[in-house]
Amino acid sequence: MKISKRGTFIAASPIRRLIPIANAAEERGIKVYHLNIGQPDIPTPIPIFNAIKQFDKKVLPYGPSEGLKELRIAIAEYLKEDYLIEVSPNDVFITTGGSEAIIFAMEAIADPEDEIIVFEPFYTNYNGFASMASVKLVPVTLSVKNGFHLPPKKDITKMITKKTKGILICTPNNPTGTIYTEEEMRTIVDISLEYDLWVLSDEVYREFTFDGRKHTSILEFTEISERAVMLDSISKRFSACGARIGYIVTRNRELWNTILKFGQARLCPPTVEQLGAIAGFKNRKKFMPSMIKEYQERRDIVFDYIQKIEGAFTLKPEGAFYTVVKLPVKNSENFIKWMLTDFNVDKKTTMLSPANGFYATSGKGEDEVRIAFVLNGGALEDAMRILQAGLKEYAKIEG
Repeated sequence: MKISKRGTFIAASPIRRLIPIANAAEERGIKVYHLNIGQPDIPTPIPIFNAIKQFDKKVLPYGPSEGLKELRIAIAEYLKEDYLIEVSPNDVFITTGGSEAIIFAMEAIADPEDEIIVFEPFYTNYNGFASMASVKLVPVTLSVKNGFHLPPKKDITKMITKKTKGILICTPNNPTGTIYTEEEMRTIVDISLEYDLWVLSDEVYREFTFDGRKHTSILEFTEISERAVMLDSISKRFSACGARIGYIVTRNRELWNTILKFGQARLCPPTVEQLGAIAGFKNRKKFMPSMIKEYQERRDIVFDYIQKIEGAFTLKPEGAFYTVVKLPVKNSENFIKWMLTDFNVDKKTTMLSPANGFYATSGKGEDEVRIAFVLNGGALEDAMRILQAGLKEYAKIEG
């Protein structure tokens, strides 16, 4: 029996592939600070849980394939009220998590072996989604030196071929914390128009912008209304990763109807969790400001410690709750494994994600890590102190 090429070549997640080593450390009595995964410790807002608890039907039936109308209305109202973006509820399609939103979008715009341009480092699961959709990701490599901002237009357009169907962006960015400026978004829009390309814009971290910065949505550019596809999720916004509620917004009816057919094939997104999402959008102003403030404070803790580490480098993250850091190590994955197997401070250690898994180009990111600042301030400071101590000790091993 033979496994498919798709199954053979799909990459293991760098976020999760070292979990067995972390589990073994915990079994030895070592406390592991998990800065490797974007799982916030901020409590899920009570209104979301209350809405779920109030579900009182005797049967939990299939819902609409496109999602509950009330949720699609709530999302359209949220975009209008908070971002002055005018969309119809009929432009919104509810998915089973942001992951399904990305997969559906890839499958809807590209045939097998078609290409989508992406900026690396990127959310590692884009690799997996592309494998599932039999689509080729064409990377444009960014640099930690300028905070992973976009290169000149010519460096992007030279990657376009006859097989290129779209450009995939993420802003605020996972894993880098970069927010693309309005000028950078304009460059993407211009390329879309000039080369007849779709733009898939992952905006999961829209609210998480720091130091007064502004997020610019692809939906603000009405000249590409028919080409713009916004991808989103409640996982991080409402600290509800396990709810698995995401959505797509597109004003292109043909694309929306195509996605509907994919949605019908998987029947429907989770019903009860959609009720929680409705409550989240209706009550967002009660909890989002304090959540954003908390993440900015955590960002400051992480960045301050990085500045104290000799040989480490990153620019201050502008948004989201991640940063990619160049470390004074030859191979970050070996270092992370060593932290889990051979190093601890008072039976505590720190786990990061090796950044090479956030690149499509072989050999890139070998000396970089992604840090997710998802723990409370005290835990985060302890984790960063341990990281600092670990790097100092590891330097003796690497020579």
